[in-house]
Amino acid sequence: MEIVIIGSGNLATQLSLALSEAGHHIGQIYSRTEAHASELAAKLGCRYTTDISQISAEAEIYIISVKDDAIGSLAGAIGKRVKNAIVVHTAGSIGMDVLKGKAFHYGVLYPMQTFSKSHRVGFREIPCFIEASGCEELAVIRSLAESVSDHVVDCDSAKRKKMHLAAVLACNLTNHCYRLAERVLESEQIDFCLFLPLIAETARKVSVMSPKAAQTGPMVRYDLSVMEMQMEMLPDERTREIYRLMAESIHEDSKS
Repeated sequence: MEIVIIGSGNLATQLSLALSEAGHHIGQIYSRTEAHASELAAKLGCRYTTDISQISAEAEIYIISVKDDAIGSLAGAIGKRVKNAIVVHTAGSIGMDVLKGKAFHYGVLYPMQTFSKSHRVGFREIPCFIEASGCEELAVIRSLAESVSDHVVDCDSAKRKKMHLAAVLACNLTNHCYRLAERVLESEQIDFCLFLPLIAETARKVSVMSPKAAQTGPMVRYDLSVMEMQMEMLPDERTREIYRLMAESIHEDSKS
């Protein structure tokens, strides 16, 4: 398929590389930031522009992968110029209706994964949730998604928003806990890499049992003496409050 990518961030980068490797032709990259657009275009061997009015009208699919509050305005800027093409956004937390009235054919392709520009991921393992304005559009988006992923699932906007919320809890909040742990270790010049086996085993456990069953530690037991000692060692009140709230939540959940 002939594709134009609107955006040059983490997801736009990884998705465009995966699509290119799957045999699709990325004809153009659009980004407001020239350095980012030119960097990604160089990796793909394609053209780029920072002018929305200069976006090619020859593609079959336009994939909008930008921050959530810019999706609608970008769709409005290109949708009416590309009447026969499908306009797709990649956001988990934004409904498909953001494209309604801005494009004639539209849909969603949401890959549920954490992405960084510099870290390649195995796209075939990533679940991709799709939705479309009609049956023909859905068939095209499904074909596109299946060219890069072995796990393509139909999912409406309401369910996808819940999926995205769960992803934030499972990924972003968990990663911030890693950062809090890293800060504790930095004060003693302890290498965070020593904790990678612990993190890997925690992730492996939830592939064979529920997160509830996998939970261990002083918060499950509600061992106040240990918890109070640990809170005293934390560097600031905000982190202590996070610890306190998580402890209460873990203990209450363990009793339910």
